[in-house]
Formats: sequence, structure tokens, C-alpha cells
Amino acid sequence: MLITRSTNQSQVHVDLEIENTLRRLQKEARVNTMVVARQQTLKELVAPNMENQPLCINIDNNVNFEFKSGFIHLLPTFNGLAGEDRHTHLKEFHMICVGMKPNGVDEEQVKLKAFPFSLKGAAKSWFFSILLGSIGT
Repeated sequence: MLITRSTNQSQVHVDLEIENTLRRLQKEARVNTMVVARQQTLKELVAPNMENQPLCINIDNNVNFEFKSGFIHLLPTFNGLAGEDRHTHLKEFHMICVGMKPNGVDEEQVKLKAFPFSLKGAAKSWFFSILLGSIGT
């Protein structure tokens, strides 16, 4: 039945049992959400979700180094668009990584750790779709 403003509102029948059940279920869902949120500590709530990290790259955990923010800003970006040259991107990426290699760290480890920062848009989506743990070099 099509209801318009001119339709007589007394013709609309509301099943109160369904309405009451819907309201009860919505209230229970809100309460359950609050209970789950209270069970987590503040540290757990702000910790990064490791399920969404780029774990397709195997990085040696024994090698500990951090990138400076300036290094990440120097990296070339690749969006995966039709007009972009992926070979040029990799050449530029190699030049930056070789020039910024920390002492005592293998160049391969620097490239593996820095590569996700050089991807944007469709290229980053592709990167996240790669089989976990499949990249080692």
C-alpha cells in the first residue's frame, strides 16, 4: 500500500509486538557493544590492529631499525595508474634506499621495510591482497 501525505493515517496498521521486539533487540545490541568496549583496556583500544598490517613481506625481526620521517617523504610514490611507469618507480625507489641505508643494516631489509610506504591508491590495494608471508626478497 502506497502511503502519501493525503492518505488517511488511520488506515495504517502497526503491529505493536514487532515494534516492541525491534526496540528490545536494538537496546540489547547497544548494551552488548558497551560491555565489549569496557572489557578492553585503553592500551588495547589504541594498539594497531596487526591483522591489517602488510604481513605479506617477511622482515628479519632480529634487525631493528627505524625510518626517519624525512626518509619516508623522500620515497617515490606509485599509484598503479595506467600512465605510470613501474620500472621508473622501482629505479627511483632503489636510489633512495641505497642512499639512506643505516649502518649495519642490509640493503634488502631497508627495501622490504620501506616498499609499502611508496605505494598509494590501487597499488596499495594490490599490495594488501598479496598472500601473507609470500615476499622475502
